[in-house]
Amino acid sequence: MHHDHPQAISNFSEEDSAPGTDPLSEFWRDASVTLMNDDAYGNKVPGHATEIRSKWTVSNLYFLFVCPYQELHLKPHPVLDQPTAGLWNWDVAEAFIGAPDALIDRYKEFEISPQGEWLDLDIDLKQPDKVALTSWKSGFQVAARIDHDRKIWYGSMRIPYASLEAGEAKAGSLLRINFFRSQGTKPVEMAWQPPLQASFHAPEQFGALKLVR
Repeated sequence: MHHDHPQAISNFSEEDSAPGTDPLSEFWRDASVTLMNDDAYGNKVPGHATEIRSKWTVSNLYFLFVCPYQELHLKPHPVLDQPTAGLWNWDVAEAFIGAPDALIDRYKEFEISPQGEWLDLDIDLKQPDKVALTSWKSGFQVAARIDHDRKIWYGSMRIPYASLEAGEAKAGSLLRINFFRSQGTKPVEMAWQPPLQASFHAPEQFGALKLVR
């Protein structure tokens, strides 16, 4: 991995936790904040400045997305007990995560909606539909809530570290990563590291997530 790639930080936690959506909770309040402000081409997006927090334990990797919005675009009749195909066509926050020594076109995709819908995919860009193994399941858990008064939604992920196929979680470990959002009916598309193209699937643009203690 290039050392000049931007780094996000994941802070260590001794204890595992259920996915939680409160940034001020004991679990989340000491986590570093990564900001996502840009569209897919690197232009600033007003009104949608997204905060991303990350924690890790020996067993799990956690994310909390804090997502201001101007309008919601929610899928009717949400299903929460199984993956939602095509979830990216609605409001979502996403993390694309690859092992540092994996082929650049192999990584995992995790999505959460403001309603708590989810999708996890094993990505192989050499496949026609981008999916390596349709039977792959990460076992990740999510939580979400919408604060309609403040126009912010919160999405949390707890991802079993083993599902990332990146060895054991330890201080100093690096993961290849990028974060994205899609928001609203004429979607505002956002990226932490802009892919510089319409598709988010541009792994050469990924940054890094560093596990720190």
